[in-house]
Amino acid sequence: MYKCELYIISTKNNTIVTFKKFKNVVFCKSAGNLKFKGTKKSTPFAAQKLGEFVYNEIKKQNIKEINIKTKGFGPGREAILRVFSSESINIRKISDITPYPHNGCRPKKKRRV
Repeated sequence: MYKCELYIISTKNNTIVTFKKFKNVVFCKSAGNLKFKGTKKSTPFAAQKLGEFVYNEIKKQNIKEINIKTKGFGPGREAILRVFSSESINIRKISDITPYPHNGCRPKKKRRV
């Protein structure tokens, strides 16, 4: 069976999905690629449409199982996971690869207006 991975990078402004097969990038899409512009990119609706588009692309390649890796805390993260959990592709593992600081770099100073 192919080792297929789906990377979901969810920021507060956009959601980016990358699909890899055998560590080679097959395609990469974002909410901005689907004609969502400005603040509409950051909505869960845009992420849901992105998830449906990615699901159809994966379905065309006859993929049965995938590993999902998420990164970030944006609003599109849960919407894409809901799309894939309701469809017929078998999810082997969902893992969170969001980097957490162990009190490393000092944060920027607060903005005073």
